Amino acid sequence: MHFKRKFVVLFALLLSIGQVTACGKNNAGIEKTNNAEQKEVADENNDETSSGSDKTDSDKIEELDFVDVFGEHYQTEILPTVKKHDYSSEKFVYDGHKLTYEDEKYKSRLGVDVSRHQGTINWEKVKAEGIEFAILRIGYRGYGDAGNINFDERFYENIKGAQEAGLEVGVYFFAQAINEEEALEEANFVIEHLKGYELQLPVVYDPESILDDVARTDNVTGEQFTKNTLVFCDAVKKAGFEPMVYSNMLWEAFEFDMTQIDSLPIWYADYEKLPQTPYHFEFWQYTNTGVINGIDGPVDINIQMIEK
Repeated sequence: MHFKRKFVVLFALLLSIGQVTACGKNNAGIEKTNNAEQKEVADENNDETSSGSDKTDSDKIEELDFVDVFGEHYQTEILPTVKKHDYSSEKFVYDGHKLTYEDEKYKSRLGVDVSRHQGTINWEKVKAEGIEFAILRIGYRGYGDAGNINFDERFYENIKGAQEAGLEVGVYFFAQAINEEEALEEANFVIEHLKGYELQLPVVYDPESILDDVARTDNVTGEQFTKNTLVFCDAVKKAGFEPMVYSNMLWEAFEFDMTQIDSLPIWYADYEKLPQTPYHFEFWQYTNTGVINGIDGPVDINIQMIEK
């Protein structure tokens, strides 16, 4: 899974109303997995007192500095009403191969997310590596004008192999919807292809931007992306599945209305040493260059935070 977002217009608008400043080129998104898949597919104005006096400490805006996958720097306001995570940075322990986390409140486990690009997977070997769950691509919408929806040809093979090996399974859909109608179409596609299957983990909505090509979603606003996400998640929830949203810090700062998706579980992608987001997340995709026995080539590895 990959990202590209043309933020020129959006950035200019946000800057003009004082919502956010970005240091450096406003590249969009996080790259995921590999280039093959990509080829496939407000802050309120601050009221001043009449006397012009300084704000109290409680009125001060808290800001976040962060970097994207290219090392470009950004700054955004931390939204005070959006739920924050309470993970301790020092409890994330990386041994050079795998990441773990444990404190008084949380424990963790590792998983992978895969698509047809990983080819044939030996799920027994993956399980033996200590991988306990898998999030499988079930389908994707092409990013060209036609926007055709496609089924991942390895999905049935992967879900059978992963579950037989004892892994818990969720699915994701690589989305390129430009409106709510298309988002609902994407949800219905997923629901239809899950008939007869039981999931242990959520159905993930994965709206992404395309890094190195013109895409049908280039002019979709953050407001529209948020609406699409809510429509998809509502549909899969009504069908009996748990919805989840794939995100990263750029999308949380510049695309999603976080106040609208605050109640949804988040699968957060960030390849820095520690997650940069202040907001809640249940899964963290911490690398897209993982090495796992049983999977050829680099693979995304995720840590799930589990409340004790």
